[in-house]
Parts: sequence; structure tokens; C-alpha cells
Amino acid sequence: MKPFPSLPAAFLAILGAAALVIAPTTTQADEVPSCSGGASDCAGKVAAAPMDIVDTAVKAGSFNTLVQAVKAAGLVETLKGAGPFTVFAPSDEAFAKVPAATLKALLADKAALARVLTYHVVPGRVSAAQAMKTNWAQTAMGQSLRIKTDAHGVTVDGARVIKADIQTSNGIIHVIDRVVLPRKDIVDTAVAAGSFKTLVTAVKAADLVKTLKGSGPFTVFAPSDAAFAKLPAGTVGQLVKNKPALTNILTYHVVPSRVLSTDLKVGTVEVKTAQGQTLIVTKSRDGKVTVNGANVSSADILCGNGVIHVIDKVVLPKPASTN
Repeated sequence: MKPFPSLPAAFLAILGAAALVIAPTTTQADEVPSCSGGASDCAGKVAAAPMDIVDTAVKAGSFNTLVQAVKAAGLVETLKGAGPFTVFAPSDEAFAKVPAATLKALLADKAALARVLTYHVVPGRVSAAQAMKTNWAQTAMGQSLRIKTDAHGVTVDGARVIKADIQTSNGIIHVIDRVVLPRKDIVDTAVAAGSFKTLVTAVKAADLVKTLKGSGPFTVFAPSDAAFAKLPAGTVGQLVKNKPALTNILTYHVVPSRVLSTDLKVGTVEVKTAQGQTLIVTKSRDGKVTVNGANVSSADILCGNGVIHVIDKVVLPKPASTN
């Protein structure tokens, strides 16, 4: 994975290159709504404030830790810029949920702190009403936030929006009830899980680590160690020595887009893999998913650059035709 670039110059470059699927909002109303009363409360707007995002946060008095972090990361000038920006802002109560030692270490690590803070920033002015119509929002840090709407309002990576649509001169603030953290990429997630040792070894042998640490997004149907153990004895060892064959099999387990099980409809669908052939994905009425007959034992493990679905056997592509 490439090291996180210096800020704020790189941050501004990301903002300039980001393409939003959500159009800017210009609707305004009279008060700051709370999302605590249901999803409908998140649709309100407020009159545009004369202050920028930083000054608004300072005046509010409930973002002292966030303001301290923004200063420590050297992002004050950036967040006072023209924008517009959408900030999912953790309150002081949200930061209080972070272990003291963790927060202290984060405040002392400028690069890591900037990475976390920019994960809370989406380029553009995104109202709560607009957020409720989408599932993902790409952040200035590069990864995407998972947005969900339920009867109680909006969540962002599981953090609840407790106050929405605080308008500022250069963007909009939504208050959230906890700090959200960037996710590990697919490779690091697999390594940390500890149940994909054979898969990680194979990915390294096929020189696919850099690829699967890329921006993606990717969907990986990941055979567990138990799944690889079902192969005939000696198969994995032979494949590790045969890079083209190994790559062919591994890329057959990768779809070059983000596919969540919750997005699938009941029935069968074909999805094209990075290898070029298709996988047959079936979802039953009880929510169970199979991939070429392999059972998905654990679905929707979100990563920074995609999603992992654990499968209980290795699936094999069709042999190349010999004409």
C-alpha cells in the first residue's frame, strides 16, 4: 500500500480529483434537525451560516477534541478553504469513547491522525436527505463510508448521525456519536483474521499482494484454510510452484467491484471475475448464498478497498479450450 501523502496539499489534490455522485444541495430551512426522532428528521435544512466549518465547530463548544485534532493534523487551513466539504463530525462525547491511550497516541502521530480525520470528510456538500439515497460515500482519505438508513435515521460506518445539516459557509456538518476508523485493505484483513494462511501464501506466490492492496473496490470470495484443506494432498504445493495456474485460480475468486450479499436478490446471477470467466452466485429465500456451489459461511466482511465473503471450498475455473 502506498504511504499516506503529506497534507494538506495531497488532501486538496484528492478533493480536486474526487467525483461525487451526489449533487450539491442548495435547499435551506430554519433549524438544525436531529436524527433521533426518525429518518424523516434527517431531511431538514438550516439557513446558511456565515462561518466556515472550523469556526462553526469552535463556536459550538461541543467539538473541542475534534478541533484539537484538526489543529494537530495541520488541517485547519484546508477546512477553512473554499470547499465545499461534508464533515461527519464526532462530538466530544464520541471522542470520549476512544480509549485515552489510543487517542493520545493518535494525536501524537500526525500522518495517522490526518488519515482518520480525512476519513470523516466527503468532498462536496451532501445533505442528510441526499445521504439517505446512497449506500457509499467516497471520503477525502480515499476509502468509502458505508451509509445506512433505518427507522431511526442515518448511520455512517455504524456511527449514528445525531444532528444533521448544520450549514456553514464552506460546507455542511453532520454530528455523529462515535469516531469512525479507516478499514484495513483486503490483504491486511485476511492476514489479521488468521484463518486465511493458505490463501495469503498463495496471493504472495502469485504476486497479487500489490493488486489486492490497490484502490479497488474488489469482492473476494475467500476460501478459508479449511476450504484449501479439502483439496487433494499436494495440490497447493504444486500450484504455488506454477504461478500462471495459481494466478488463474486466485483471480477467479475476485470480482472487480463491490458486491454485498445484502444487495443480492433472491435467485441466481452471473458475475464476471477478474480472471475473465463468470461465477454463479445464488441467494436463497432464507438469505444463504452459494458461489459455484460453495457455501458462503461468512458474508460482507467490509474492507477499505472492498469486501470479503468466506467460502467453504476452492472454486475452479473452466479449463482453457484447446482448439
